[in-house]
Amino acid sequence: MSRAEHEPDFDPEGAPREANTATVPLAALTRQRARVARPLKHWYVAATSEALRAGPYASTVLGVPMVLFRDAHGQAAALLDRCPHRNVPLSDGQVLKGELQCPYHGWRFDGAGRCTNIPCRVEGPGEAKAREATAFPVREQDGLVWVVPSPGVTPMLEPYRFRLLNEPGYATVSQVVEAEASLYAATENALDVPHTAYLHRGLFRGEGRGIAITAKVRREGYSVACEYIGEPRPPGVVGQLLSPSGGTVTHFDRFHAPCVSEVEYRIGDENHLVVATAMTPVDDWHTRLYAKVSFRLRVPHALVSALLKPLALMIFKQDARVLKRQTDAVARFGGEQFASTELDVMGKHIWRLLRAAEREEPLHDHVVEETVTLMV
Repeated sequence: MSRAEHEPDFDPEGAPREANTATVPLAALTRQRARVARPLKHWYVAATSEALRAGPYASTVLGVPMVLFRDAHGQAAALLDRCPHRNVPLSDGQVLKGELQCPYHGWRFDGAGRCTNIPCRVEGPGEAKAREATAFPVREQDGLVWVVPSPGVTPMLEPYRFRLLNEPGYATVSQVVEAEASLYAATENALDVPHTAYLHRGLFRGEGRGIAITAKVRREGYSVACEYIGEPRPPGVVGQLLSPSGGTVTHFDRFHAPCVSEVEYRIGDENHLVVATAMTPVDDWHTRLYAKVSFRLRVPHALVSALLKPLALMIFKQDARVLKRQTDAVARFGGEQFASTELDVMGKHIWRLLRAAEREEPLHDHVVEETVTLMV
């Protein structure tokens, strides 16, 4: 099924969370709800593979405290970060022969959460459901450990596969950063073109070139992609680094629900860059970003790697600062107020897919297409 669709700026059902109550005068100036989604039955990155080398690792996904470690077979495991005996965080303990030992009374647990040893108990641990630690589904791939923050769940979507990691001729730079923002806000920011001319002026794009470009959007199933057509190489340090001789850009922005943004640039035949970011909602207003930048450029890769990470971090710090200010304003007013135009190309689609993921809606045969003109 393919159709053009004029959707409201946001789904009328799409403001599901009551925000903090503001003072009475401010309450009259805003909606007392916030654009927060909690798709609990999906995969999120809880840690890098490297983080599990040194013993138990504490992580929080959608407000669920977890402890990750490697079991006796070297496989990643995730348990609720609470000993079922006396509620002490298991992440304070240690890993002994692939089992997690609580620091308080020494109870030990395997990767499935079974209690394998209770010290000083003559009869051994015995089988008792109350003595088990809650275990979560785990998948390790691409140097990242993915978890589902709901025990006993088989997600309908697979974890995202990062493209180009082992592709000949490509190099990859990885980084983990934090944002004081909702999953929705952090994702829209990553895939929003208009703000780059102002917030990142001088680093990426610039104000007022007066060039019309076309944005073609296609939402299908649990993904949405936008192709930007007709843009010359953006001015600024990043554009010069990607393609010193200029050229026309092939640019795609993509969102794969519930948590992955993907930005892809091609300039000419030789320059190709993909920034893929797995967004982990630590809680409603704190998102951890696991980013991998894969690139093939005419410029020597060693030089690009040395320059790209500092530039990317500089851009992200600008994003993180404005996202925090946005979050602070939402808290101050006790809710959000959106006024959008057709230039906010990806926002409504991201929100629709987040809500669908939260509700586990079947969207596999649902297609939406639209075209928008922007000035850059």
